Amino acid sequence: MRRWVLWAGGAATLVVALVGWQFWSAQKDLPDEAALANYAAALPSTVRDIDGNVVMSFTRERRVYLPYNEIPKRLVQAYISAEDKTFFDHGGLDYQGIAAAVITNVESWFTDKRPVGASTITQQVAKSLIGNEVTYSRKLREALLARRIEAAFTKQQILELYLNQIFLGRNAYGVEAAAQAYFGKSATDLDLAQMAYLAILPKAPSTYSPVSQNARAVARRDYVLKQMLANGYITEAERAAAAATPLVAVPNRGITQPRAADYFTEDVRRSLIARFGESPADGRNSVYGGGLWIRTSLNPKYQEAAEIAMRDGFMRFERGRAWRGPVTKIEIGDGWQGRLGSAAVPLGFAEWKKAVVLSKDGDTSKLGFTDGSTGIMPGWAASSPLRGTAQAAAQLLKPGDVIPVTKSGDYYQLRQAPEISGGMVVEEPHTGRVMALVGGFDARAQSFNRATQAKRQPGSTFKPIVYATAMDNGFTPSSIVVDAPYCVYQSRTLGQKCFRNFGGMRGAGAQTLRWGLEQSRNLMTVRIAYNTGMDKVVAQAKALGIGSYQPVLAIALGAGETTVLKLTNAYAQLFNAGRALEPSLIDMVQDRDGKVIYRRDNRSCPGCAAADWDGGPMPRPGGTPKQVIDARTAYQAVHLMEGVIQRGTGTELLKLDRPLAGKTGTTSGPKDVWFVGGTQQLVAGLYMGYDTPRNLGGYAQGGTVAAPIWRRFGELALKDEPKLPFVIPPGVRMVRVDRRSGKRVYGTWPGNENKAAVIWEAFKPESEPRRTGNGRGDGMAVVGGGRVRSDADFMRNEGGIY
Repeated sequence: MRRWVLWAGGAATLVVALVGWQFWSAQKDLPDEAALANYAAALPSTVRDIDGNVVMSFTRERRVYLPYNEIPKRLVQAYISAEDKTFFDHGGLDYQGIAAAVITNVESWFTDKRPVGASTITQQVAKSLIGNEVTYSRKLREALLARRIEAAFTKQQILELYLNQIFLGRNAYGVEAAAQAYFGKSATDLDLAQMAYLAILPKAPSTYSPVSQNARAVARRDYVLKQMLANGYITEAERAAAAATPLVAVPNRGITQPRAADYFTEDVRRSLIARFGESPADGRNSVYGGGLWIRTSLNPKYQEAAEIAMRDGFMRFERGRAWRGPVTKIEIGDGWQGRLGSAAVPLGFAEWKKAVVLSKDGDTSKLGFTDGSTGIMPGWAASSPLRGTAQAAAQLLKPGDVIPVTKSGDYYQLRQAPEISGGMVVEEPHTGRVMALVGGFDARAQSFNRATQAKRQPGSTFKPIVYATAMDNGFTPSSIVVDAPYCVYQSRTLGQKCFRNFGGMRGAGAQTLRWGLEQSRNLMTVRIAYNTGMDKVVAQAKALGIGSYQPVLAIALGAGETTVLKLTNAYAQLFNAGRALEPSLIDMVQDRDGKVIYRRDNRSCPGCAAADWDGGPMPRPGGTPKQVIDARTAYQAVHLMEGVIQRGTGTELLKLDRPLAGKTGTTSGPKDVWFVGGTQQLVAGLYMGYDTPRNLGGYAQGGTVAAPIWRRFGELALKDEPKLPFVIPPGVRMVRVDRRSGKRVYGTWPGNENKAAVIWEAFKPESEPRRTGNGRGDGMAVVGGGRVRSDADFMRNEGGIY
């Protein structure tokens, strides 16, 4: 007997130890009450534009969070009736239900029955935190965590978590997202029958599909209505009316995002992921789960104008080109709609659609679209010949070919995305905020952002940097430089390098610095760079953020690679009186609670957040911006670039009829064409070229291809904008000079025409051309024996020069 007692005691001790170890191991990794109190459900991050309007959301799950007090009471009652009718009475576990489940699961050992659970709503919240594995150890962890959740949260808070994170099918998480996914309306607008339907979905959404399993779904919905009646939540009349309502759902369209600003928002997304992480595992403020509110500098008007101008420019350049073949091929058996929807097809324009050839009848193609509809494309609508052949596309198309098309009356017409590409950036020159960004034809099929990632040679758009550096080191706009053949000995290895003007144009002899930039003369630019010192030129380029280059003369002609964003920002700094700018797309980021966790402008501003005016001076942000180039030099460069528009290679933009400054650029080949410039309000830069650089054709130049794109952008973006002149900084003297010789002029005043013989020129003090003429030294000029006003008198009478 003693031996049996010892054995029984040992066995009991072992059982207790095993049970204790099981409980310890089950709860050792569970979150404690403090961690649960800080729990936050995964939420999408929302991007807003400069006006605060929603642009898009970063989400992989369809989820819209509703506070408990905004969830309809009847919807809560429907879920309680369907899932956990004793929810407000138990402490997290339904012991009666557990006992029944144990009996069923014991029976499952001897039958083919699947083990069942007795999960309360609290346990389902716990399950969402620890996983859905069907094991007894997981059920134990779930029960322990449910008890902790009940201790950490009120019943209303638990319901709020449950009704906002439970998966309900159609990629919808939470009741608000499900209401929109199934019925196309908010949860507050659902009727009783629709609320009861949503309450049946937690167990198995696919089992109760309103489309493929309608009868089963209606039967289960009616069961929930009966439970609501039994629990006293509705009347018999309400139940009967809801049960008689047909179950009709909207088509499942998945998550759709606006197409505008694809490249802009993608760059925002990459920046946010680098700063805050991508998924909830990366932290509370992750992009796909943190519920961030992102305020950007996106200007919808400028963005739309940039997209239209660039896409129209691409299409205009490739008009009449041969067909390159279908974009891709797919199988056209069952499920072809889904495969077509997944195919990456560059569409670009809103009216373009992607289609698949389902069958052929001669040259006529029957097309299928992502929504399952069909259409006809006759042979005449696909008449472009395949590149390198004389055969029309209509003859070569085969079933399974995926193509872009547009509607043309009752038929569809073949389209083709341009092979040429490019990028454009629009920046505010006083802050560095990027207001628009285009990185190609269509971001969904071409994710590479050519505005921020493509490194290209800027060609002559780099020349203003050379001229600005020269004017910062002794040159003036009226300095005379010889436009003539120029050769330089580089080294024993490299030998002698001889430069030439674009297109082989002959030298024009001695000319002013202004004329050299306006006419984009390579020989003059190289001479200026050599005499200024290439070490100074590349140092200035680095200070402006264009790039780090070797001090070789080829850099002066734009041989060093950079991006559109960097070069546009460099111009913006010139337009900003030489003050440093850091380009940015994001103004501010707030977490889900509204706390600012990132702000672009971190300057202190005492008094800026005051509730009311205290009668004192207007508060101003502190700090002094860094000066990357002399303000007077920066204005001189801008003033020279105004001449590029008025008389030089950028006259295409004269049609905008407003103060403009900028510079065209064409690289060797030509392989790329550029234009960068702007007004007092904005600076925009763009380039166009093939992704794998190749010759664009001898007719392609910055002034004939890139400048018209900028003009189209300006027509749309600057419409109704005020025509503001460029601001002249202190210390600049405006002097009348002969435009061609650069010599000072007396007695004649600048005209309003673009090619006036006499113009106002910007000089630093003591650098303006010396007076020649009557020799009296009184600051007056004599014309025909009469006395005329001095420049100072003229400026006083005219109210100044701006």
